[in-house]
Amino acid sequence: MDKEKIKALITLLDDPNEEIYSSVESELLKERADIVPELEEAWESSLDGLFQGRVESIIHTIQLKDIHRELKKWLLSESRDLLQGAYLVCRYQYPEIDMVSIKEKLSELRKDIWLELNEHLTSLEKVRIVNHVLFDVHKYSRNTNRFLAPENNFISEVLTTKKGNPISLSIIYSILCKELGLPVFGVNLPKNFILAFMDNTAVVGEGSIKDTTSVLFYINPINKGAVLGRKEIEYFVKQQKMELREDYFLPCDNAVIIRRLFNNLSYAYDNKGEEDKKAEVKNFLALFDEYQ
Repeated sequence: MDKEKIKALITLLDDPNEEIYSSVESELLKERADIVPELEEAWESSLDGLFQGRVESIIHTIQLKDIHRELKKWLLSESRDLLQGAYLVCRYQYPEIDMVSIKEKLSELRKDIWLELNEHLTSLEKVRIVNHVLFDVHKYSRNTNRFLAPENNFISEVLTTKKGNPISLSIIYSILCKELGLPVFGVNLPKNFILAFMDNTAVVGEGSIKDTTSVLFYINPINKGAVLGRKEIEYFVKQQKMELREDYFLPCDNAVIIRRLFNNLSYAYDNKGEEDKKAEVKNFLALFDEYQ
């Protein structure tokens, strides 16, 4: 839509006539997120509570639609890049979040790890270095005091506070390992989330790992990167009174990881009694049923 027409429509948002407002709102909601700066400028220029409330509602709806559209595109993409998926989750709470700022923080961590790695190290030695840099030097840890807080699911926040939950810490760990050429992938273990360090010769891709013979060992980021074997996982599953399933020991698709991140977020809002936010997250989750 023409920029001048958009400005003209915005000026009508303070009209007390509900029919006029409804018509204006309908037209503006057809637009993409690039009209948000115009709306924000109008909000800042007004002291009218009705006008500001309507502008806020339209901005929020446009941003939700934009994330919904981007998430659908991500699910339909071949790569389903893990960082991009986690970034879309961040955009729900922080629509203006810049991917560059997230990448800069990850780059600092990656550089610190890379400086200590060399090709002569064993897989276990490489993991010990990752663990040392992440958990000893940079002090990343479980957010014990606020374990169910929504912010534990936004990696932008976790990279700032250095506190997260099993899945957000695993995502950061996995992304760093991928950038460093280490074959570390998420494992969708219920009531926790862990990582699998794969044999370099394994073909790792969607649906390609059908058995656990290519898994060298497991990593538990919530416990400072503790290295585990299959028996420890089996013991945990039995302890939790769950049925043993082979997919608890295998790398999962990135869509499974991001879906679980949204599920965690839904539960966090439910725990806080924020029903509106819970419902919005449920709308994102519905896309996974359709496209996963």
